[in-house]
Amino acid sequence: QVQLAESGGGLVQPGGSLGLSCTASGSTGSFNIMSWYRQAPGKQLDLVASITTGTGAYIANSLKGRFTISRDGDENTVYLRMTNLKPEDTALYLCKGIRIDRAGRSSEYWGQGTQVTIAS
Repeated sequence: QVQLAESGGGLVQPGGSLGLSCTASGSTGSFNIMSWYRQAPGKQLDLVASITTGTGAYIANSLKGRFTISRDGDENTVYLRMTNLKPEDTALYLCKGIRIDRAGRSSEYWGQGTQVTIAS
């Protein structure tokens, strides 16, 4: 059974930096797309960043210049580097992995999330 596990969340002061990681287990193949989402209390789930095999990386426009996404060589670990953090970055950060088989069918997997809190 494929599982995604996020780590690296915590409490950081405004202006600080934090690195999140998401690692897949129980997987015998790589993910075509790995993404980070976040959800603040009472708000919708938002796409933060994604990285696609053979295509490259996407960062939400409002986060460009502060957030960076990258993947490990085996493509089953994805990282999110966050800098100059702001209180509005406070949210539960979740990882999602998508696999697309040869028939074009996609399967997606979610982690449980890691809490990021930005406060003085």
